[in-house]
Amino acid sequence: MTHVVLESCIRCKYTDCVDVCPVDCFREGPNMLVIDPDECIDCAVCIPECPVNAILPEEDVPNDQLPFIKLNAELSHQWPSITKRKAPPADADEWKDRRDKLDQLVR
Repeated sequence: MTHVVLESCIRCKYTDCVDVCPVDCFREGPNMLVIDPDECIDCAVCIPECPVNAILPEEDVPNDQLPFIKLNAELSHQWPSITKRKAPPADADEWKDRRDKLDQLVR
């Protein structure tokens, strides 16, 4: 199994999780991070680092977030690796508690 970045990351893109990943499995898109399922070792150190609770083990992903399993796999092969923490977008705090943000995803 692997871990999955969920919808709550969209337009927040806090990168606290990136610093603790021992295998550099995070990939960076314009306004979201994803996890490469081929690289993730299921260590779970990233989960408590995410300030918006956007990372879960694949087996714990809620039904309404299941499409993000496939989305992480797909986008992780298109987006570049991120290995260092960066500042979040200026408006991240405005988006962190919003739901239904899939239409905001920039590929």
